[in-house]
Amino acid sequence: MAVYNPKSLNAEEFINHEEILETLKYAEENKNNIPLIDSILEKARPKISGKGSVASGLTHREASVLLACDIPEKIEEIYKIAEEIKLAYYGNRIVLFAPLYLSNYCVNGCVYCPYHYKNKHIPRRKLTQEEVAKEVIALQDMGHKRLAIEAGEDPVNNPIEYILDCIKTIYSIKHKNGAIRRVNVNIAATTVENYRKLKEAGIGTYILFQETYHKESYLKLHPTGPKHDYDYHTEAMDRAMEGGIDDVGLGVLFGLELYKYEFAGLLMHAEHLEAVHGVGPHTISVPRIKHADDIDPTAFDNSISDEIFEKIAACIRLAVPYTGMIVSTRETEEVRSKLLKVGISQVSGASRTSVGGYSEEERPHDTEQFDVSDQRTLDEVVRWLMENGHIPSFCTACYREGRTGDRFMSLCKSGQILNCCHPNALMTLCEYLEDYASDKTKEIGYRLIEQELNKIPSEKVKAIATKNIAEIKDHNRRDFRF
Repeated sequence: MAVYNPKSLNAEEFINHEEILETLKYAEENKNNIPLIDSILEKARPKISGKGSVASGLTHREASVLLACDIPEKIEEIYKIAEEIKLAYYGNRIVLFAPLYLSNYCVNGCVYCPYHYKNKHIPRRKLTQEEVAKEVIALQDMGHKRLAIEAGEDPVNNPIEYILDCIKTIYSIKHKNGAIRRVNVNIAATTVENYRKLKEAGIGTYILFQETYHKESYLKLHPTGPKHDYDYHTEAMDRAMEGGIDDVGLGVLFGLELYKYEFAGLLMHAEHLEAVHGVGPHTISVPRIKHADDIDPTAFDNSISDEIFEKIAACIRLAVPYTGMIVSTRETEEVRSKLLKVGISQVSGASRTSVGGYSEEERPHDTEQFDVSDQRTLDEVVRWLMENGHIPSFCTACYREGRTGDRFMSLCKSGQILNCCHPNALMTLCEYLEDYASDKTKEIGYRLIEQELNKIPSEKVKAIATKNIAEIKDHNRRDFRF
């Protein structure tokens, strides 16, 4: 029997089934233990130090107690602390991105994904480099600066060389004032050598969702194809980091397995990365299973309510205070609003989940990976964020200045975000307002920028940011960054 060891490189030791079961038992036994819950909440709460706010985070076991807790006033406290942590580390910035689907060819048999090999109703499509360029121009015309590229696993149709060619094409397209400044990559688990190639291509974050940490369920949900190999998939982040990629993004597909099990596994994976590599996940995504072609989410009896979903997001924020948290357009505007308050720091906007979807006038549905619940334009999403007191950020400065991995984390932990990411967000928002925004969005945006400049602690940084914003508006200059 495998023994739990967060420093092990063996999947069944760092995501240990017996440890998760013991954690869930402990959480259930202590879910109404008020002195214990209060001590965990106190540990999670951000403390002011000489270096700004510091939150110590929680272990998977402590966070699981909070997730199991069903005392209403304690749940409210969890939400309040989650919001405090989000503001302490990320301020009121919300980073925007869009997914770009390159190919839906796939050799895997994943039973929850319409791209599975046996689905014969879905037209298979793979973008040529000319089509990639068209998609990128369409995304630039909206105002996007950051993409997450997606492709099914198919060694013949989507080899690593194809992905690398697509990245090169994306970075090469300069259209009007548009440029994609950061390409994150969400492709199947691969080799150390291929991760090195992705690093050399200048990618931002490597994203790979575990889908489920429950090995028995994982094998049933992935009956055929390379993804069937649980250990190879689960150990992918270690190979990515060995290949030089220090920003990695975790996630599970909530609703496939019991959510408390997934929650504990996800946090154990974060603890493992911290223990072995000295830096936890750059991002954690919280997708829920949704309807798609050939897939009915009601076929999975582990779907979760909006209330539980909100609680999961808040508890992740308490456990891993420094990580970026992502919610996509899978979720409705209403759900996304709630999650923004309890810790989400990144959202997608105007997403199309079909191959070649952006360059078509009408949203195509025949090759969508999942139904998009939030179908607003990017301008509408930007305005909505600002009306709710958030700063929409198109910033990619840290990645381009080499502030990745532990360098980004130390910036985040030292409280320097307000002197760095905050002005960068305002400058990139100004670019968006000048180049893409509607008149109404522009008006709200400039009012917000004026207010937010006053929150920059350093007078020197504030003066430079103010000058740069004037340069963007009056002299059509672009791409300032701290």
